[in-house]
Amino acid sequence: MQLRYAFRLDPGPGQRVALARAFGCARVVYNDAVAARERARREGAAFPSAGALSKTLITEAKQSPGRQWLSEVSAVILQQALRDVERAYTNFFASLKGARPGARVGAPRFKSKRDARQAIRFTANSRWKITEAGRLLLPKIGEVKVRWSRTLPSVPSSVTVIRDAAGRYFASFVIETDPGADLARMPEADNLPSVGIDLGLTHFAVLSDGRVIDSPRFLRRAEKKLKKAQRELSRKQKRSKNREKARLKVARAHAQVADARREFHHQLSTQLIRESQAVAVEDLAVKALARTRLGKSVHDAGWAQFLAMLEYKAQRYARVFVKVGRFELTSQVCSVCGVKDGPKPLHVRTWTCTHCGTVHDRDHNAAKNVKQAAGLAVTACRAQVRPELVPAQREEAGSHGIHTGTRAAQRHSTR
Repeated sequence: MQLRYAFRLDPGPGQRVALARAFGCARVVYNDAVAARERARREGAAFPSAGALSKTLITEAKQSPGRQWLSEVSAVILQQALRDVERAYTNFFASLKGARPGARVGAPRFKSKRDARQAIRFTANSRWKITEAGRLLLPKIGEVKVRWSRTLPSVPSSVTVIRDAAGRYFASFVIETDPGADLARMPEADNLPSVGIDLGLTHFAVLSDGRVIDSPRFLRRAEKKLKKAQRELSRKQKRSKNREKARLKVARAHAQVADARREFHHQLSTQLIRESQAVAVEDLAVKALARTRLGKSVHDAGWAQFLAMLEYKAQRYARVFVKVGRFELTSQVCSVCGVKDGPKPLHVRTWTCTHCGTVHDRDHNAAKNVKQAAGLAVTACRAQVRPELVPAQREEAGSHGIHTGTRAAQRHSTR
């Protein structure tokens, strides 16, 4: 299974200039490739092949006066920019034909130097490596200091250098995990219970075993600070240095909220996977809920990110992950006798079953019904019903700024 491990980078002043040059060159090649494809579409000609684009936009462009500065960066990141264009068009056409699941993907757009995220990718062909001192050696950039928080489980196949809106730099390594080592890190699943999860806003999650996970509400707690920073930004003159400083202040405040939310999701999802042999959740319509008056609270909870983490961690550690249909009547059915008691407004948090007289907590009852609907409830013979495993998504794991030893990855090199 492939995962990404992200670590903070601390480039020096000269390395920041070199990275900015690399970001710009990769962006120019990407935009030139998109322009070539759009020009062919308008003229009704065949789309140029990847080989023809590489020859025209990289090899020949380096010899021209207007693009000779492309030779100042590694050729690998320019080739990867062309691959990104090909992948973007492949996803776009597959989405048009309905062959790609998920939301509709738009046509590739031109990139800008003012985009919030800039990235370049180095593959093994570029001969990047992790030095014995724990630094990341990148071609034509130099040895960049890395804030290691853990040892890489295997030799990375590629590394992506990212600069976010807050001006922070990250190195994202693609790692092939070892299934045997992953299973050894977790307890045996046969003796562990199954759990159903009901996600909400008052409480982030209520489990079928009665545990309640409070919602941290990271955005709500930082809202006062964010409003003040945003007001200061709105008063600055456009294109001025003071406006850029104010923009960075706003971006860093949002980054702190996003990092705290991501850390909370990682810790909770890992805990649930470690303590359960099977996890059942409800397939929520997050996009539809985000368009209601509760939209800000829905985005603050980050349900989609949390469920994606649960899914790929269940696949990685050989656990069962089940999504129950969103039209399942989990809040209207008694989890004891199974009688449907009808819909209830949101302000009703407890109710009594009219058939068996059981007093239910709304969220706890829903979590039990999610578990039963997923087929994870214990049968009369005490046997667990275990559905099939679902494919996991590729997600990022790792550190986002934790200071630890600099020699954590000295054993891992791509030489």
